[in-house]
Amino acid sequence: MQKKYAKSWLDNDSFAAWTFLSPALILLGLFVIWPIAYLCYLSFTAGSFTSTGAYWVGFKNYWRLIFNPDFWQVLGNTVYFTVATVIPSLIIPIALAVLLNRSIVLRGFLRSAYFLPSITSLVAAGLGFRWLFQASGPVNAFLGLLNIPSISWLGDTFWAMPVLIVLSVWKQLGFNMVVFLAGLQAIPPSRYEAAELDGANGWQQFWHITLPGLRPTLIFATITTAIFTLRSFEQVYVVTGGGPLNTTNLLVYYIYQEAFGQFDFGYAAAAATVLLAFTLVLVYLQLQSWGEES
Repeated sequence: MQKKYAKSWLDNDSFAAWTFLSPALILLGLFVIWPIAYLCYLSFTAGSFTSTGAYWVGFKNYWRLIFNPDFWQVLGNTVYFTVATVIPSLIIPIALAVLLNRSIVLRGFLRSAYFLPSITSLVAAGLGFRWLFQASGPVNAFLGLLNIPSISWLGDTFWAMPVLIVLSVWKQLGFNMVVFLAGLQAIPPSRYEAAELDGANGWQQFWHITLPGLRPTLIFATITTAIFTLRSFEQVYVVTGGGPLNTTNLLVYYIYQEAFGQFDFGYAAAAATVLLAFTLVLVYLQLQSWGEES
């Protein structure tokens, strides 16, 4: 009887599934679930980073966030940066993917060239953009050839953020292009053949066949690009340092400043919790729209 019970337990699919999943679940718990739980706890404390030196302050850190104008400025910067980065990071790769999905000259070379930014270190890319857009840099030198006055790109409150946006779009372009190429190749060619027989032009084919066929891929790319953008840190740290006048300070860099600049870990944890909640809501809305479309 005991042997029979043991055999049925070992043959159980659920037991086998949990056995194979347990290493991944343990790592997930140690490096994802526990840090998130500790972050939420830390957001209700003040004092030392360690639990022995921290003391409970309740919602005090969140009240400080609500009434801190610097936080709202940083939050506005983050929303502006995210929207202005995500939209071109989707439109440009879709156009490139449609173009490079056809049989054109140097197609393989162009695919590799456009993917190159994705494997480039963001710190190295940031240093390159800082050199390009400095006051005496190549960009202003080119503008001088066109008789256009030089612009203080990194010192101007209006132009500093677009530099970060261009850098982020350039960095994300190759990855999204490959994702959309994979999505295009999953669309049956017979749909385009039938559309041509019906007299549909290229734009009509793109609007009624390509775009609906790319909808799941587009939602995936939107989620990954939004997450990449919301956690942006290296761009700000290397290129602008949050300036001028806090106009390029993003939420992750703000958290870094409060935690490791001011050593106000409870307040930084509260800001990080807000960022986490904002990200989860965004992903949830995207997944909901995915479910509605499917």
